[in-house]
Amino acid sequence: MAGSDTTPFLSQADDPEDGPVPGTPGLPGSVGNAKSGEPEIPDREGLQRITGLSPAHSALIVAVLCYINLLNYMDRFTVAGVLPDIEQFFDIGDSSSGLIQTVFISSYMVLAPVFGYLGDRYNRKYLMCGGIAFWSMVTLGSSFIPRERFWLLLLTRGLVGVGEASYSTIAPTLIADLFVADQRSRMLSVFYFAIPVGSGLGYIAGSKVKDVAGDWHWALRVTPGLGVVAVLLLFLVVREPPRGAVERHSDSPPLNPTSWWADLRALARNLIFGLITCLTGVLGVGLGVEISRRLRRSNPRADPLVCAAGLLGSAPFLFLSLACARGSIVATYIFIFIGETLLSMNWAIVADILLYVVIPTRRSTAEAFQIVLSHLLGDAGSPYLIGLISDCLRRSWPPSFLSEFRALQLSLMLCAFVGALGGAAFLGTAIFIEGDRRRAQLHAQGLLPEARSTDDRIVVPQRGRSTRVPVSSVLI
Repeated sequence: MAGSDTTPFLSQADDPEDGPVPGTPGLPGSVGNAKSGEPEIPDREGLQRITGLSPAHSALIVAVLCYINLLNYMDRFTVAGVLPDIEQFFDIGDSSSGLIQTVFISSYMVLAPVFGYLGDRYNRKYLMCGGIAFWSMVTLGSSFIPRERFWLLLLTRGLVGVGEASYSTIAPTLIADLFVADQRSRMLSVFYFAIPVGSGLGYIAGSKVKDVAGDWHWALRVTPGLGVVAVLLLFLVVREPPRGAVERHSDSPPLNPTSWWADLRALARNLIFGLITCLTGVLGVGLGVEISRRLRRSNPRADPLVCAAGLLGSAPFLFLSLACARGSIVATYIFIFIGETLLSMNWAIVADILLYVVIPTRRSTAEAFQIVLSHLLGDAGSPYLIGLISDCLRRSWPPSFLSEFRALQLSLMLCAFVGALGGAAFLGTAIFIEGDRRRAQLHAQGLLPEARSTDDRIVVPQRGRSTRVPVSSVLI
């Protein structure tokens, strides 16, 4: 089967007239037992015949997609890195500056289903090329907006959502059509690792480029240039793989798209967990903030203590949700609801803690490192780690669907124990938070001047005694 870049522009990528996919039972390039009824898992040779791409080319495509994902989150957080300068330039307050992100997220949220629909039916490579090119032009244009046209900045940030929606909804599906099983999990973990790195780089690049250029506008002109490179890489390197071919049974017909309403009806059956997560997120954040606000009146350590209570309280419920998964799905959802509500209590509070223990001139850098470290120690590597533990457990058991379920169930229980460790860390934070907050306040008020660095001074004899002088004065 040849690569599908021969299809017309924005046409359906995979050929509906394709015959049975190579890799049938008994032929090289497949792993599985047709008699057992379990799906065949193609090996590298089988994947190459199915997709028409060599393993090296497939890995190169993932590398390009990771680069664009990195760029995607860099652009999203570059604005945050120069937000004080934007406020000063346009003479706006905190509410208006917060509206910049609100407009972007709203646009991104509304457009994501649109590109999801298009990505399931048309050539994904060209959709991403067009979206990223448009996003690059809009971002570049936003750096030339005059100070009396703040509404135009809001409009451009909303239009940036076009590019991000076109990419974020489509890129993971390309990876899914290039790899299967453990290979897919590994590639997706690499792809999403770009989120924390890109977020942190966006903060750092935004503030540093502004410092070097002496003008915050230049911070918004970095990612458009890199976006041009991304479009060229997409056009030259990425090839559209046939949809679902790597997962197709040898005797099953090619996959054809259904109507959008049929898609929505089918997806609605899988959205219970998502609805629970949305509801518990809103409930948990509001509950955590309100409890902390009330407790602060009597206990200055209320913030870390509420976070600790939320994490320590969520751990047993998350554990029970996994333990009951096989026996009662209703009990599982109830425990998930309680556990996620408690888990969500710390989100807004952690952001508040970070801001009041760090002096204003270092808050963007602190936010950057907090984003990098939280993702690095959390969702960047945890999917791969959990999958690795699950694979290790499965190797010691006879192959069956039950063993796969048990292996993943046990490996996910690690999350509950990590949550308990996080609660213990917040208890430790409660010991030091008063002193850290007080020092940051005194420093911000100019009552606790920062000690001057003496790294650039040396001790020399002068008039019969030793004194510290700058290195430059000695060299001169």
